[in-house]
Amino acid sequence: MSKPSISKVFIVDDHELVRQGLRQLIDGEVDLKLCGEASNVDEALKMRSLINPDVAIVDISLPDGNGLDLIKKLHYWKPQMQIIALSMHDDELYAERAINNGASGYINKQDSAQKLLLGIREVIKNQIFVKPEIAKNLQSHHLLDEKNNILTKLTDRELQVFESISKGMKTKDIANNLKLSVKTIETHRRHIKDKLSLTSGTQLVRAAIMWALEKNK
Repeated sequence: MSKPSISKVFIVDDHELVRQGLRQLIDGEVDLKLCGEASNVDEALKMRSLINPDVAIVDISLPDGNGLDLIKKLHYWKPQMQIIALSMHDDELYAERAINNGASGYINKQDSAQKLLLGIREVIKNQIFVKPEIAKNLQSHHLLDEKNNILTKLTDRELQVFESISKGMKTKDIANNLKLSVKTIETHRRHIKDKLSLTSGTQLVRAAIMWALEKNK
């Protein structure tokens, strides 16, 4: 009986306990092998060519950068590598952006270990692995006129700021949460207003709240 092919898995997450749990999970599977771990964007970019993974599991929230940007860079570097976005963020908001950036799967950290293993094996087979309701949303968003789809107008960071505004967060709170300066957040707010043709901070807040209500229907 021939041995199953082994896929090399790369973990990028800034929490040691999460990496430890994923490490133990992968080590217990005969067809998967952990080939490396990174705790931030810089480590991941330095390690990628040394370990040449088949699958990368990438946390969207990383201390030195945006996991969505890292997904885009990893996909550009090795398009045939499968990427799973791992996140605590709202699925509907970030799943489409992760897939558009090159991920093949999107899994919430609250999902079971078995679901993650299933996701890894599905993306290895070149399948998209997301919840059925998210898959439906992805399909519907692709049918939207690109000019009217906020997700296509904003950068990954601008989308994070826009979502934060929709939750009633002030500029200083957003800056602290995203580990950015207040000046940087103010710049993002200005760019968002320009892209969405808004003329005031009040209009920006109203647009963010209306968008959040619409997407949560």
